[in-house]
Amino acid sequence: MKAASNRMLGILAMYDLQTGLYPRVLEGIAEADAYKRLDTAANHIAWLAGSLVQQRFDVAGLIDPTVKEKSTGDALFAHNQGIKEGVTYPTLEVYQKDWERITPVFREVLAQATDERLDKIIEFPGMSFPCWDMVTFTIYREANCIGQIALWRRLLGYPAMKYM
Repeated sequence: MKAASNRMLGILAMYDLQTGLYPRVLEGIAEADAYKRLDTAANHIAWLAGSLVQQRFDVAGLIDPTVKEKSTGDALFAHNQGIKEGVTYPTLEVYQKDWERITPVFREVLAQATDERLDKIIEFPGMSFPCWDMVTFTIYREANCIGQIALWRRLLGYPAMKYM
């Protein structure tokens, strides 16, 4: 594995793992089940899956501003929008296609990120932090959301996610 910054080696290993887990955790889930919340306020599978896709598009563009691609669900997820009641989100199949579209682009952005770029401060209204913090949070959040979807699988009566 090659990376412009040695800091990215572990990140890229996790990225590659999670790239493969995403389609596995969504495998076989019916669209109607993707919206079930089981009388809770928890985010449903459709929102979790879409927010993961959106995050890859958003963070790729933050690290490399030449990345201008948008996810199919951008209007629903841009600017970290939360779950919306009564909204039909893109299908899990659409999310999967977007995942396949952004994954190689974002991986290249991560692999090419230099220490200088990773140390650059990202400014948001009311907060600022190094790009490195955004990258590490993104990798953590991907694992977290995949885990939430894996739990939903079991709660909805689906078999456990297959790791291979």
